[in-house]
Amino acid sequence: MKKILLTFVLFAGIAWSAQAQRFCIVDMDYILSKIPEYEQAQEQVNTLAATWKSDIDLQFQNVEKAYQKFQAEQVLMTEQMKQQKIDEIEALERAAKEMQKEKFGPDGELFKKRQELIKPIQDRIYEKIELYAKDKSYEAIFDKASSGMGILFFGDRLDKSEDILRSLGD
Repeated sequence: MKKILLTFVLFAGIAWSAQAQRFCIVDMDYILSKIPEYEQAQEQVNTLAATWKSDIDLQFQNVEKAYQKFQAEQVLMTEQMKQQKIDEIEALERAAKEMQKEKFGPDGELFKKRQELIKPIQDRIYEKIELYAKDKSYEAIFDKASSGMGILFFGDRLDKSEDILRSLGD
């Protein structure tokens, strides 16, 4: 009898706890796919990235061609001529790598273009999600599109950092 009562109390507590905190899930990929200006911005970014990738690939192909030509002709070159050609090839390779970094690096032009075109759209969506969460009294909203169900919004009541800090002080 005690086991049944304990089980009932446990399930009732879980049910009450689940009702006390409201959560929901959204699919950001789906939402973004339904916004035409996002699709247009993404297409612009993709086109730009493809153009830059093509240019960089061409530069690396030129490096490879120069190296192959050097390999074929080096038997006819003096040591000074060999070194000069090696320096030229290395300069071509450095230029290609530098362009790759400028375009696709962490602070490169592609990142900046994404920030310029896509981030305002995402910010507007996040703003609407936060307003929706507050209006509907959700404690947290998760994004099922991101790996690991990313958190898009959470209420301050869920943040228990101060409680943990206080318990560490004991």
